[in-house]
Amino acid sequence: MKKLIFLFVSKDKFPPFRVDVAVLFKDKMISRGHRIDWILQSEAPTKQPKIIIWEGDKVFLGATDNGTSKIKRLKKHIHRICNDFNMFSAFKKKQYDFILVKDLIISALIAIITSKINKSKLVYWLSYPFPESAIYEVQNGTARFPMLYWIRGHITKLILYRVILPIVDHIFVQSDQMKIDIIKEGAIEKKITPVPMGVSIKNIPFFNYDKKKDDKKEKIILYLGTLIKIRRMTFLVKVLNIVLGQFKDTKLYLVGGGQEPSDEQIIIDEARKNGIEDKIVITGNLPQKEAWQYVKEADVCLSPYYPIPILNSTSPTKIIEYMAMGKAVVANDHPEQKLVLEESGAGICVPYDEKKFADAIILLLRDKKKAQIMGTLGRKYAEEKRDYEKIANIVEDQLLLLTDRS
Repeated sequence: MKKLIFLFVSKDKFPPFRVDVAVLFKDKMISRGHRIDWILQSEAPTKQPKIIIWEGDKVFLGATDNGTSKIKRLKKHIHRICNDFNMFSAFKKKQYDFILVKDLIISALIAIITSKINKSKLVYWLSYPFPESAIYEVQNGTARFPMLYWIRGHITKLILYRVILPIVDHIFVQSDQMKIDIIKEGAIEKKITPVPMGVSIKNIPFFNYDKKKDDKKEKIILYLGTLIKIRRMTFLVKVLNIVLGQFKDTKLYLVGGGQEPSDEQIIIDEARKNGIEDKIVITGNLPQKEAWQYVKEADVCLSPYYPIPILNSTSPTKIIEYMAMGKAVVANDHPEQKLVLEESGAGICVPYDEKKFADAIILLLRDKKKAQIMGTLGRKYAEEKRDYEKIANIVEDQLLLLTDRS
């Protein structure tokens, strides 16, 4: 099998931490002998763009400004777009089999021109419906800059579905539901490959449940992930309030943070209103392995997804991580979560309802043996179905087919 060489242009900042980039591409694809040059914007404040070597890979590293004002945010976007013009200069040094653009709109237009000039293939990776999300935030009253979000949402939606997706050679999406959604927008079915989120199983510890702690008084229920407003994390505060009626020593750990201070303040305000502020711990964003130590102590892990179309098309990472670590899960009937729990037996899937969610948690807190069995089944499923070693086969096979080099 011949090896691929491609240019990866992504919305992810450098160094990327999302597993679909850091593990699937940086680890798995590179380990198979394929070569990647990267065009990424720096996460840390950087005044000047530069070229760096990242563990043997070339990175065109863009400048960034992490200010939060409208001007600073605009400046940050301009820095990224300017950096993405490095696609032209990259092709002057070598010929790539294809350009892969992930979640970027304006930069995808640059990639279209670059690929046409250089007779290279073009692949688009859609991990989240960003245009629809911006429009929803305006409609829901959670947009920080409503007019800007409204304009951005409608323009980027038009460009994505009427220009980018019809032109690119292949499209990777995050789930079967997302595939259905973009087909409704006009995308061609045979050009689409769903690639769900997974884990690098060899790097995830199997905690399951420590029998020595069976009689511990405090019960821990845990959510791992973002706390942005669109996730409606006040739902879990209300769930906790019901659980406390049966297990008064329960604590809810929210292992993650929001994008803005107000994201977390909404949760704190709801807890204060219910008189349970002392029963909730918000850790803020943590390094992955540190976050996993909180999961280790959890009795039940939670994955609520507010039932709106833009979240229904996502492929949750957290539920697979919980399962890989051997923890029983309570989740609502989001399309992929429902499928995963039905196939694995690793948790309980309920409607998005505070009482039903709480009842499922209470059941598992009472039946430790059931939770332990679910945790074991979850690890087995993650190993067999969602290890990135296996997911990488899907992506690699499709890319080789696309470039006729299998």
